[in-house]
Amino acid sequence: MVLQEKKPGESIDSILKKFKRKVKSEGVLQAFKDREFFEKKSETKKKKARAAVRRNRIQQMEDDL
Repeated sequence: MVLQEKKPGESIDSILKKFKRKVKSEGVLQAFKDREFFEKKSETKKKKARAAVRRNRIQQMEDDL
C-alpha cells in the first residue's frame, strides 16, 4: 500500500505528484493491468523473453556508444 504524508505548508498538487510517482515506481497500476485478463503461462514466458531481448539490445547500443 502506498502512503504519502502531508507536511505542514505542502500543497495538494505536490502531494499528488509524489503519490503518483510512488505508485508508478512500485508498479501498483501495472500489477492491476497485468491481472485484468488471464494470460497463459506460455504467453507470460514469451513476454518475459521479449523483454529480455529488448533489455539486451538497449544495453548493447549503450555499450557501443
